[in-house]
Amino acid sequence: MTKPANNDEKSAITVRDALTDDLARIIALDSQISGIDKPEYWRESLRRFGSRQEERHFLVAEKDHHIVGFIVGEIRAWEFGTPPGGWVFSLTVDPDTRLGGVATIMFNTICQRFRQAGIKKVHTMIDRDNITVMAFFRSQGMMAGSTIPLEMNLSDFATEPGDIS
Repeated sequence: MTKPANNDEKSAITVRDALTDDLARIIALDSQISGIDKPEYWRESLRRFGSRQEERHFLVAEKDHHIVGFIVGEIRAWEFGTPPGGWVFSLTVDPDTRLGGVATIMFNTICQRFRQAGIKKVHTMIDRDNITVMAFFRSQGMMAGSTIPLEMNLSDFATEPGDIS
């Protein structure tokens, strides 16, 4: 297990906008963590969120010029009339650098960008069984919000499009 970082180790972490040249490492890191290789997804995500628009952010964390994590989020006015908020929908850290402050530094960076755009709240959604990610976000001060995500298995949905019977 990796030891928590001291202040010198944390200061060695830099966060910057993701570049096209970072794509191979982003894909490899995600594949290592998720067990799923999805290069097209990450190409499209970098195209959409790496454009350095005020409302979209794709950031990477570097240590010793090596990408050790990434975070992706955007500002959006979400469904059913909720006010605009910052949304974090991807956060990945190299297992060899976990507990080194990388995720916190990236999260603080994206939250600062949201604040600079006038956003008051940051949101995310995680699987309730992902204890590691839930513990991280709770350690950052996040808690259950006022919205409730609902879902349905499409295999349970028996009607065909246009069939209202």
